[in-house]
Amino acid sequence: MGGLIFAAPSSGSGKTTVTLGFLRAATRMGADIRSAKSGPDYIDPRFHAAATGRECVNLDAWAMTPDRLRALAEGSGDLIIEGAMGLFDGAPPAGRGATADLARHLALPVVLVVDCARMAGSVAPLVAGFVAHDPGVTVAGVILNNVGSPRHEAMLRHALADVAILGVVARDAALAHPSRHLGLVQAGERADLDSYLERAADVIGAGLDMAALLALAAAAPGISAKAAPRIAPPAQRIAVARDQAFAFAYPHMLDDWRAAGAELSFFSPLADEGPRDADFIYLPGGYPELHAGQIAGATNFMQCIRSAAENTDIYGECGGYMVMGQGITDADGTAHPMLGLLDLATSFQERKLHLGYRHLHSNHGPMAGRWAGHEFHYATTLHARGDPLFHATDAAGTALPHMGLRAGRACGSFAHLIDRALP
Repeated sequence: MGGLIFAAPSSGSGKTTVTLGFLRAATRMGADIRSAKSGPDYIDPRFHAAATGRECVNLDAWAMTPDRLRALAEGSGDLIIEGAMGLFDGAPPAGRGATADLARHLALPVVLVVDCARMAGSVAPLVAGFVAHDPGVTVAGVILNNVGSPRHEAMLRHALADVAILGVVARDAALAHPSRHLGLVQAGERADLDSYLERAADVIGAGLDMAALLALAAAAPGISAKAAPRIAPPAQRIAVARDQAFAFAYPHMLDDWRAAGAELSFFSPLADEGPRDADFIYLPGGYPELHAGQIAGATNFMQCIRSAAENTDIYGECGGYMVMGQGITDADGTAHPMLGLLDLATSFQERKLHLGYRHLHSNHGPMAGRWAGHEFHYATTLHARGDPLFHATDAAGTALPHMGLRAGRACGSFAHLIDRALP
């Protein structure tokens, strides 16, 4: 099947809202669609899944080979991809991993979502620049977002007389998402999520040319893929923490482990659950700082993990890594004791952004080898003592301090592992 990509000139243009409204509206119409998110984002894919009822995959053109991208993109139904940042924005130094890279690798058309709130005639050179910038990327049309009035719309249409306008979305404060420091509030935290998606489908579906967009997706070349390497499981029986505090596990990694025959089970630390019999325990990232008191009081979870650490490999990343430490200090300055498996203490009282792709290499633990990963957090490290887990460089190959810690059978780091490193 084919597909299309919703992209934008920059972050904050409204492409997530437009994508969600389109996905729910198309699903209500009975269209055979599925979705993907460009880049390492964990939060938007959960909104996609709620909008369509189908799993949303991450397609990361920085961390994944073209064959891997095509293998993940292949499937039943037209693929609707939400871009990240601006269309041509990627990792330094040359912008690798931009949404435009996905358009080239998958040969899919791009629909540009333009925030028109503060422009009229100036939309013409903006769109013309994106259309002409890269002959390998086909900008098939635009969606005019945040249009203020019929007069405003008329001015925009006049300026774009030679461009396919595939939708006009009026300003609507009711479609704004609540957000926090890592992005949107998680889908599972919104009690009104379904009514929000229905509202988005009503408003955005009415503003978009749904028939033209679905026809554009259907007309795109089918995505065909060769077999691509998968991520081998670290063990046969894998227990994965899963709840609002540990929500950031990539579906493609878990699917790879299952495809190789691994048995996955899930447990909720917030419900004071411990893992079942397992050879490997995975504590993914999430927002443990928002639930630090509840985690600290989860005595069964704490006892089970500490006991398992004597003879079971335990790996944590980002939020899971912090929970494996001595304690987390929340934004109010309250210190909460954690598992104490690693000599690590973190704090959110003074936040500092750590962001970027990472090349990682380790000779130790269940995640040994070379990886492509991503770091995105605001935690401050108060102390981190012990043996390091990963050698690290940034996207440009500049050496970074070692990342993560290991002690006994416990290890972790702030990096989210995306895929095995490119050759």
